[in-house]
Amino acid sequence: MKRLIVVLLISVTAFLAFIYYTTPDTPVINEAVAERPVASATPFDAVVSEYEQYIEESLALTGTPGAAVAIVKDSLIVFLKGFGLRNVDKGDSVDVHTVFRLASVSKPVSATLAGILVEDSILHWNDQVKKYIPGFDVSPAEFTDALELKHVLSQSTGFPYHTYTTLIEDGRTLSDMLNELRQVELIAQPGKVYSYQNVAYSILDSVVSKATNSTFEQAMKAHVFGPLFMADASLTYDDIISRTNVAQPHLYRGRQWKPIPISDTYYNAAPAGGINASITDMAKWMVAMLGYRSQVISPATIEQLYSPKVRATAKNRNFNRWSRIRKSYYGLGWRVIQFEDDTLAYHGGYVNGYRSEVAIHPSKKIAICVLANGPSSFSDYALPSFFRIYDKHMKALMDSVAVIAP
Repeated sequence: MKRLIVVLLISVTAFLAFIYYTTPDTPVINEAVAERPVASATPFDAVVSEYEQYIEESLALTGTPGAAVAIVKDSLIVFLKGFGLRNVDKGDSVDVHTVFRLASVSKPVSATLAGILVEDSILHWNDQVKKYIPGFDVSPAEFTDALELKHVLSQSTGFPYHTYTTLIEDGRTLSDMLNELRQVELIAQPGKVYSYQNVAYSILDSVVSKATNSTFEQAMKAHVFGPLFMADASLTYDDIISRTNVAQPHLYRGRQWKPIPISDTYYNAAPAGGINASITDMAKWMVAMLGYRSQVISPATIEQLYSPKVRATAKNRNFNRWSRIRKSYYGLGWRVIQFEDDTLAYHGGYVNGYRSEVAIHPSKKIAICVLANGPSSFSDYALPSFFRIYDKHMKALMDSVAVIAP
C-alpha cells in the first residue's frame, strides 16, 4: 500500500513540476494536434475531455454557428480548437486561426498594453489625463486634475453610465467624441464610483499615442501583438474584411441563424472594442496573463491589473451556477469577481453578432477564452461550466489521494 502511495505522489508531483517549469519563450502549437493538443495522459485529460463534450452538446443545443475555445494551464496551451462554421451559408469550418471580433474583451487586452508601458516608465497609473490631452477639462472643473489614467482603466472616471456610446455607433471620430465628453458633467469624483464606459475608456488611445509618439495600433503591435506572437491580431475594419479566414457574424432571425455584414462600428473606439484576434492569439495572450511571459509583462504588473479598484456589479451572473459570488469589482481593464475562497479576473463582450468571454484564475493558474460568431446562451454558460467541471475532477483527484493515504 505504501509503495502505491509513493508511486501516486511521485506521479502527481512530476506532473505538477512539468507544468510549473515548462515555460518556453513562445507557446509552440503543433498544427497537426491543434484540435486535441494534450500530448499525454494527465490529471487534466478528464477535464478537457468532458468539457469538449459539453461544448459540442451546447453548440448543437443552441445552434450557435461557430465558436473557438482555448484553455491554458500554467504555461501550457492544453486545449485549442475551432467548432462549427465561419458562415452557415458557405459551410466553411472554424479553425484555430479563424479571426473573430473581441468586442469588449478588447478592454483587458488594451490594459495589457497600458501595463507594459507603465512597467517601462512610459506611462504611470496616476498620470493626469490632461497631461496627454491638453484642454481636456471636465465639469465640474475641480475634477479635471483628479482624472487619472487608472480611473480610465477602472471604469471610475465619473462620467454617467455609457456616456456617448451612441456616438461610437454613429461613426464619429474619437477626437469628436472626446470633445463631446468635455461637455458632460461628472456624476462623481474620479475614482469613487463605477460607471462602465466605451468612449471614456478609449481615452487610452490618445494617452498611448501621445506617450509613445505613435498610433495606438502601432503601439499595440510593437508591445503586445509582436512580442506575444499574436500573428492573426489586428485593430482595423479594413484588416478583418480583407482576410479570408474570418468568422462571419450571425443573428437569429426567422427561426434560423443568418449571416450579417461585418460592421465598422467600435473601430473608432479601439481600446474599448476594436480588436480582432484568433483563438490562437488569445491562448498566447492568456499564457502571458498567467505570468509566464515576464520578458513582455511581469507578474507584478499583472497583479496590478487584477487588483480591485472600485465596487461593480457582476456582469456574468451565471458564475453563481459554479460558485456563489461574494463581491465584484472592476480592476484595470478587468472585472474582478470574488468568491468565498477564490478570485477570478473576467471580461465578456458583444458587438455586431460576435460574443467573447475570457477568464483568468490566478491562484489555480488556469485561463479560458471562448469566441463565438452568434449571440446565444452557449456563451453565457461556457465559462462557469468549465470551472464547474474542473473543480469536480480536481476534487475527485484529491479525494482519491486522501483515501489511499495512511
